Amino acid sequence: MIVLKDILYKVTINTVIGSTVMDVHAVDFDSRKIEKGDLFVAIQGLISDGHKFIDTAIKNGATCVVCETLPKILIDGVTYVEVDNSKKALAIIASNFYQAPSENLRLVGVTGTNGKTTVASLLYQLFKKAGYKVGLLSTVKIMVDNTEFKATHTTPDSLTINKYLSEMNAAGVEFCFMEVSSHGIHQYRTEGLCFQGGIFTNLSHDHLDYHNTFAEYRDVKKKFFDELPSNAFALVNVDDKNGLVMLQNTKAKKYTYALKQYADYKTQILENQFSGLLLKINDSEVWTRLIGNFNAYNVLAIYATAELLGLEKVEVLRLISDLENVSGRFQYIESANKITAIVDYAHTPDALKNVLETINSIRTKNEALIAVVGCGGDRDKTKRPKMGHIATALSTKVIFTSDNPRSEKPEDILTEIEAGVEPQNFKKTLTIEDRKQAIKTACQMAQPNDIILIAGKGHETYQEIKGERFDFDDFKIVQGFLKQLEK
Repeated sequence: MIVLKDILYKVTINTVIGSTVMDVHAVDFDSRKIEKGDLFVAIQGLISDGHKFIDTAIKNGATCVVCETLPKILIDGVTYVEVDNSKKALAIIASNFYQAPSENLRLVGVTGTNGKTTVASLLYQLFKKAGYKVGLLSTVKIMVDNTEFKATHTTPDSLTINKYLSEMNAAGVEFCFMEVSSHGIHQYRTEGLCFQGGIFTNLSHDHLDYHNTFAEYRDVKKKFFDELPSNAFALVNVDDKNGLVMLQNTKAKKYTYALKQYADYKTQILENQFSGLLLKINDSEVWTRLIGNFNAYNVLAIYATAELLGLEKVEVLRLISDLENVSGRFQYIESANKITAIVDYAHTPDALKNVLETINSIRTKNEALIAVVGCGGDRDKTKRPKMGHIATALSTKVIFTSDNPRSEKPEDILTEIEAGVEPQNFKKTLTIEDRKQAIKTACQMAQPNDIILIAGKGHETYQEIKGERFDFDDFKIVQGFLKQLEK
């Protein structure tokens, strides 16, 4: 338990009605989880408004309510705290409740459209191999040193973040690597956290269903760097024109990385194969099992971050050569009859373009590239025709299919994808709504030495249809079909 006045430390408050010397047992923003002696934070969400559930929270035992608008009827014995921004207040309250856990470890945030999961996950892996106790907050999973927890969001809510950071403190974790999404920044989930470093990977078309314009999306990312302290580092990819934008107002120490121009950390691709990359980073060569130009950027970001956090250069290079690929990120299998299948999370136009260009840079013209591509429902619709255009322009054959249609009709999504296909490329396309059948068809079409790309879901092990999640693992399914063809 912790005293209310200590929980409210650094929270910008308009009005307090009631005592602030009471003990608080727990904090939550879900009225259904509130118990006697808890603090309830009323948040205006995208779907529902927590202010409508203040009475429910009090009936369940809340003794303090933090809200943006005070209820018309105030209950005796309940303390009401009025704030301008409940989401921001929740993040600071969460940090205070868990005794500022981010200050007790070296927390590094990774933001950008693509590469967040790979960079954060590989940094976790590298520092574990270096002998440290490490934490990870990612799209794929949450790690408290060696203990794994299921991830539900790219950036969890602020209570969940601080809860896991507190558990990392208890486990003696020294470093933590965290994906920082634009949603997380915009909704103040990272407010009050003490970051010792920030990494910017790139910026491309995504989440315009949430952010109204690309400029707004960019500026939300920039806000993360604007708020880094002077003792932190800001590491940005300057081959992306938005990299220098991220550095404009930051107080952090500024560092850059690039493949194409001068930077503090620079790499050159010497060899690019399905077995891996040979890179020259600054003046040193290193081999990695990661594949493709986009992974050259990721490896460079990892190298720079590890060095900025104090690891020796020679040790970092040795550890990079031992890194394993992240689940669902250019994860590939080769069948006995020499068909290569690649599963990748690419679900944005830029990510799909990067993966297809990487495959095309490695394959010969004698090998067909068959792409299985879809777009998620209830998400940014403007990227759908772009995905259709890119897939058909860079593949030999394309099968359009479902990819988490959610509440939308799959056929409507597929029609919007097809709208981006240029007339001369229509002959390359097939549309098979059932994703399993689409993968099976791709396997049946493939000849020895051909390459199949299954894009969009990567590490996800489900299909989300009309509010239900059904078991669905792209990698296991393609692996099964390829084995059948071997018989």
